[in-house]
Amino acid sequence: MIKAENITKIYGKGEIAVRALHEVSFSVEEGEFVAIMGPSGSGKSTLMNILGCLDTATSGRYILNGTDVSNMSDKELARIRNRKIGFIFQTFNLLPRLTALKNVEQPMIYRGVRKKEREEIAKRVLTEVGLDDRLHHRPNELSGGQRQRVAIARALVNEPDIILADEPTGNLDSKSEEDILNILRELNERGITLVVVTHDYSVAKYAHRIVHFRDGEIVKEERLLQDDGGGSLEVD
Repeated sequence: MIKAENITKIYGKGEIAVRALHEVSFSVEEGEFVAIMGPSGSGKSTLMNILGCLDTATSGRYILNGTDVSNMSDKELARIRNRKIGFIFQTFNLLPRLTALKNVEQPMIYRGVRKKEREEIAKRVLTEVGLDDRLHHRPNELSGGQRQRVAIARALVNEPDIILADEPTGNLDSKSEEDILNILRELNERGITLVVVTHDYSVAKYAHRIVHFRDGEIVKEERLLQDDGGGSLEVD
C-alpha cells in the first residue's frame, strides 16, 4: 500500500539547509491503522506531506499502491491526491461560506461528478458521521467536533484507498476527541487504511502500530493489541 524507501527531505541550501527527514524507510499495509508519533520538529508532519503527495522528497523513493510517485509532475500528484487519498487536518480546512453539504461536495466537483450525484453522496456520508441534521449549517454554526465530522465526510466522498489525518483531535475537547477517534476506528474496521500523525499517546493507542519519530528519524515502533478500550501495548 505505502512504501517509503530512504526518504530524505532537506529545506534550503548551504549553511541554512535544514534536514527534516534522514533516510526514513517506512511501510503501511492495506487495511492497517498506523500512528506516527513524535514531538514538534521531529519530522512527522513532513513525512505526512510526502505520503499525501503534498510535497516531494529530496531523495529516496515513495511507492503508493505499487506505483513510484517520487518523480511525478504536480498535475499527476494532484490527480492521485483527489482519487486515492483523503485528508483530515487539525484546523478542519472547511470553506467558511459553504454549508456542511457543499463543503463535502467539493472533492467531487474536481472529479467531475454531476450535481445530483454529488449531493446524494454527500448527504449519505454526512449521515454516516452523524450530521444528517446539520447539512445546511455553515462551519461557524457547528461545534469543533461537528466541523471535524464534516472534514471526515469530505475525506470519504471519493472513496480513497488511504486516509491521512494530521492531529485530527488537536482542537477538540475530550468528548469530541473520543467521538472522532471512534469514527476513525470504525472506518478502519471497514477496511480503509489509516495513518494518523499525533503527539498524543491517548490518540496513538487507537492504532495497530505506533511509529515514533525524533530528529527526522524513526527511533522505535510498537504494536498494539486492540480491545474495546483502546489498546494494550506489545513492544516489538
